Amino acid sequence: MLAYHNSQDSFYRNPFGAVPVGENVLIRLSVSSSLKVKRAILRLWKDNEIKIEMRLAKTDKDFFIYEAYASCSTLGLLWYYFIIETYDKTYYYCNNDEQLGGEGVLRDSFGNSYQITVYDKNYKTPDWFKEAIVYQIFVDRFYNGNEDKRIPYRENALFHSNWYETPLYKEDEKSGVYEPKDFFGGNLLGVIKKLNYLRELGISAIYFNPIFKANSNHKYDTGDYSRIDPMFGNNEVFERLCSIAKTMGIRIILDGVFNHTGSDSIYFNKYGRYDSIGAFQSKDSPYFKWYKFIDYPNIYESWWGFDTLPNVNELEESYMDFIIRNDDSICKIWIKKGAKGWRLDVVDEIPDEFLKEFRRAVKDVDSDAVIIGEVWEDASNKESYGKKREYLLGHELDSVMNYPFRNMVIDYILYKKSAKDFKRRILSLYENYPKESFFSLLNLLGSHDVIRILTVLGEAPPESSLSKGERAEYKLPLSGREIAKKRLKLAVLIQMTFPGTPCIYYGDEAGVEGYSDPFNRRTYPWGYEDLNILCYYKKMTRIRNSFDFLKTGEFIPFDYNEDVFGFIRYIENNTDVFNNRMENGIAVILINRSKDKDYKVTIDLRKKKVSRLYDLLNYNNKIKLKDGKLTAVLHPLEGKILSSKQCYPSKKGKRDGYLF
Repeated sequence: MLAYHNSQDSFYRNPFGAVPVGENVLIRLSVSSSLKVKRAILRLWKDNEIKIEMRLAKTDKDFFIYEAYASCSTLGLLWYYFIIETYDKTYYYCNNDEQLGGEGVLRDSFGNSYQITVYDKNYKTPDWFKEAIVYQIFVDRFYNGNEDKRIPYRENALFHSNWYETPLYKEDEKSGVYEPKDFFGGNLLGVIKKLNYLRELGISAIYFNPIFKANSNHKYDTGDYSRIDPMFGNNEVFERLCSIAKTMGIRIILDGVFNHTGSDSIYFNKYGRYDSIGAFQSKDSPYFKWYKFIDYPNIYESWWGFDTLPNVNELEESYMDFIIRNDDSICKIWIKKGAKGWRLDVVDEIPDEFLKEFRRAVKDVDSDAVIIGEVWEDASNKESYGKKREYLLGHELDSVMNYPFRNMVIDYILYKKSAKDFKRRILSLYENYPKESFFSLLNLLGSHDVIRILTVLGEAPPESSLSKGERAEYKLPLSGREIAKKRLKLAVLIQMTFPGTPCIYYGDEAGVEGYSDPFNRRTYPWGYEDLNILCYYKKMTRIRNSFDFLKTGEFIPFDYNEDVFGFIRYIENNTDVFNNRMENGIAVILINRSKDKDYKVTIDLRKKKVSRLYDLLNYNNKIKLKDGKLTAVLHPLEGKILSSKQCYPSKKGKRDGYLF
């Protein structure tokens, strides 16, 4: 090894990870003495190039250690690599080909740079959200709370008479475009009636898919931002829901769709169904400037070409006033009615200027409200429309939907990536995200936009190999479902013990299967839940909610071998990663993805001064450490939570499924 730098090793980069503006970061590079170095240069880039000659800090017969300080004086991303000049040639030490940080590569020409995220030193995300477990509800498919199960009439809609039917995939006869207009009747009253269920499940926040008046069943085609859709209830029912949920320790998060509206809306009114002068009807409409017409009125910009979803100009003054600035603006009024935050749809298509104002307006009403963005990649360096985004620098979002986490878990469990790959990928996020956002990430396994997690883990045939009809009817065979359930338990174990905020997509805890939209939006199977899965979820949420160290404790991931992934969560000196006073404790989480191999794992915990641990998933069995070393046997598809503290069953005992 002729040169070495590891951005995730505090010797080579200190402090670790993202830093507040004004911080100086110590950066070191080891170079083999055989290279006969003339000088080593730290090459930095933000708005321009800066080259810093590194100081020779230490020498021995094999390696020279060079160091320099990187000044992080402005918000944004700071990039660096190393130039090593010898008397014979010039080398470049750069980030690895996957751009994951950590160990780099020595090259003959420059390559990928390392990233330092520089954020606002006052950046703060809500503490309650870091400690929450979120439950995502697609309202039409959750529960009908009407005593007679009546579904309000809607023109051109299809109504299911049987709650347990499969959602329809119906295309318009003329356009061939899928029309999401079949309804099952779930509503907000149904959510109110199931709040006790959610509390028993360990939930402390609900994230709703859109609930404002709209024509479709998914409501991403907003018709009126100021009204709850009549099929779901009304504004008074929403306020009642927020009030009752609050008394039960459950907060409500709304889905904000501000990149586009529906063509069938007060604002566009393409079909004349509203008592308003919409932008489609007249250039004199108060909403005309909101939209981007190409050839008025029939040709206009729309989201991904769907003419039912006309794009808005988010920075149009009257639109900004309506959504953000007015005293009764949409972002404020729903917080005042009881919501505790917003999830922003397709946030990569919303300008930074809009997001900054949106954050200020929401936080002015409730500084503890949460703002989550829909981002599918590493949000720290996300680029959209040729611009690096500023989501997590302290002026826009608190959190994002952590789809990278979902991908990591699936790839690891299904043998697509090794345990080492899992560790490297999660450390990359940890390194790139400010701690405030990393410990607030919405860690999901399922959502309304992806195939149900159980279907994925059962290795169902690729969607492309099946017709729509075959996808609608597909169920995992018994053998596939059994292994999927075992894998799901591993995935949930990881999710509930990971830094960040776990999010359960409704029905995943009951064993619902399904390919992507609309089949991942089946109804919750009340009365037909898979109780084995449900009991496991309850057990895991109880463990999560019981210990501070599983929420905001330190996080050390490791790979034991190709199959065994693990991590340690701990709090020492009654202080968590945010310097908040919390209860001490430690847990070692171990996962064996192998279907047929046992592994004997030994972990050195001498530095943690632990003498015994309890196996929380095996009746709190006591495990004594020998000379500070933990030894445990992992059977195929087994996960363990070995904790310094015991977790006790609820008073309801067996009925709740807490069988320790």
